[in-house]
Amino acid sequence: QKTNLFAYSSEMFLRRIACLKRPSKLNRSQFRLISSQAVSLVDGISTSRDPARPLEDQDKLLFTPGPLTTSYTTKQAATFDLGSRDTKFINVIKEVCSGLLEVAEVKDDQFTTVPMQGSGTFGVESVLTSVVPRDKSICIVANGAYGVRMSQMAKANGMKYTLIEFPDDSSPTVSDIDQVLSSDGGEHSHVAVVHSETTSGIINDVETIGQLVKKHNRSFIVDAMSSFGAVPVSFDNIDFLVSSSNKCIEGIPGFSFAIARKSELAKAKGNARSLALDLEAQRSGLDAGGQFRFTPPTHSLLAFRQALQELKEEGGVLARAQRYRTNQAVLQQGMQALGFELYLRPEAAGYIISSYKYPTDPNWDFTAFYNKLNDRGFVIYPGKVSKADCFRIGHIGRLFPQDTEGLMRAIEDVCKEMKTAQFYQQQ
Repeated sequence: QKTNLFAYSSEMFLRRIACLKRPSKLNRSQFRLISSQAVSLVDGISTSRDPARPLEDQDKLLFTPGPLTTSYTTKQAATFDLGSRDTKFINVIKEVCSGLLEVAEVKDDQFTTVPMQGSGTFGVESVLTSVVPRDKSICIVANGAYGVRMSQMAKANGMKYTLIEFPDDSSPTVSDIDQVLSSDGGEHSHVAVVHSETTSGIINDVETIGQLVKKHNRSFIVDAMSSFGAVPVSFDNIDFLVSSSNKCIEGIPGFSFAIARKSELAKAKGNARSLALDLEAQRSGLDAGGQFRFTPPTHSLLAFRQALQELKEEGGVLARAQRYRTNQAVLQQGMQALGFELYLRPEAAGYIISSYKYPTDPNWDFTAFYNKLNDRGFVIYPGKVSKADCFRIGHIGRLFPQDTEGLMRAIEDVCKEMKTAQFYQQQ
């Protein structure tokens, strides 16, 4: 069954939010009927629906920054056992590594992919602790928890670093970075920044920061954990980009990866502060025999190969970005209609995840709100910003506009049940 969701009418959605009449409580099956899990295909794209399970027993939809809702076919790809030294699996690794270079739109004579076991944090720490020379410092630009986390990695590994920290609702100021690099006498060999800072949902301008970094002849590291695969990025000034299997490529957890400029990676030989997280040694091992140095996440890599194929079938990065943007638009218009306030200015908010302020209402209780949505089959995320009480709702993963519409109907239902003032003010 196919249905066209991309010709979605925001005006029609708002009309439905305002006018729909129904019982105060909808059960999980009723919400499922307006989600993508009611069908196996949307515009030819596989949904998360498991055809062997009834509608009420489908997985809950994850409106989070990751792990994410994944397609049924991606999950199925992980159900095969392969030996880690098997030729068939070695070919899977090659396909994944080359597929990631295709997504990045870079040439394999200049860049290489280095998969690393573990979460995205493992991947970031692998890059930081492998490529920064022991006699140099790293300049870390942060406007949220994940940028600050890089400074914690540097500190834990005894690295010299400078942290330039900005408020989590503001973009980094290039002049401040320029001032540090202009006055350090070449002390900082590398500059690192987060592309999509999911603390708030802000997208940082890595193009402009990268141009500045190269003006000062430094190496540039980008944590693109929650953006790669859905937010287009140029590698003209990027030397190392880090992401993970369970973000916008829509795979399952198990490994991270760095897309590394070969000339820069070669400089890291013998420099790592960790055995297991040695980025250059990992790539050298793959070059020598096609194998991971230590036990690889075989099932995760099988699922990721399928996820890469589905990204291509969807139309690539730009098509996926459009689906996520539509999810965001549906959510923002619906939340505004219900009286919720964005944490970020709309023009600063990215389309990966949105942060919303807690309502100032005596009946508001986030734990109750979260649990009631969960009971209806929708999983959202707690807040992480430092200056306000917020919660977050993601737009990524195998989610479609009708899933976000289903979430909005659930949020409206829960607000009515909780008797929150902002709901009644909008009626």
